[in-house]
Amino acid sequence: MENIIIGALLLASVVGLTIIIERGFALRTRRIIPRSVEDALEACHALTDWPALQRICEQNPSPLSRLLVQAGQRRHWSKAENASALETTARHEVALMERRLVILEIIVGIAPLLGLVGTIYGLIELFGGLSMSGLGDNTGMAKGIADALNATLIGLLTAIPSLIAWSYYNKKVESLAVEMAALCDRFLIGQYHNEEAEAKAAAAFVSRT
Repeated sequence: MENIIIGALLLASVVGLTIIIERGFALRTRRIIPRSVEDALEACHALTDWPALQRICEQNPSPLSRLLVQAGQRRHWSKAENASALETTARHEVALMERRLVILEIIVGIAPLLGLVGTIYGLIELFGGLSMSGLGDNTGMAKGIADALNATLIGLLTAIPSLIAWSYYNKKVESLAVEMAALCDRFLIGQYHNEEAEAKAAAAFVSRT
């Protein structure tokens, strides 16, 4: 039983380490928000600049690129409709960025508990044996307690790195989502600026007549 628990903890540690490394590569800032796309967005101020930005986005696939391409393809929509659709797409992209983080959260919760179960089971076995053989072998008793505590130690060593990574990646996803939202909002303002100016001018003309 104790060997099964230790094996489960070792498996959880391997899975957790794999996810930590994979998410570390996947959530790099320049993988989510490529520098070339950000620079092209800075230069996109009107409808005529859109083809160049679209080409850069297609050459550098990323969550931000996909958001900008979809927003650009909906330029004939009203600004409110485009912004609403973009928000829905952004939630999907954020969900993709958060994938597998739930596994780290599960490991954080179950690893210490599995370690505690392993320790309790080991102590039960130890004291059950002592009830038969007595307390004459202090060395054996100390070794038995140490072996039982190994499960708790492994559980904590598995949970702590997973907790750190889970907290860090969640915060990073949140900050990246905020930055992407700001960039997409800047894109929409640039694309609809001329239309809004024309609408205001037309309204002012109508009011004067």
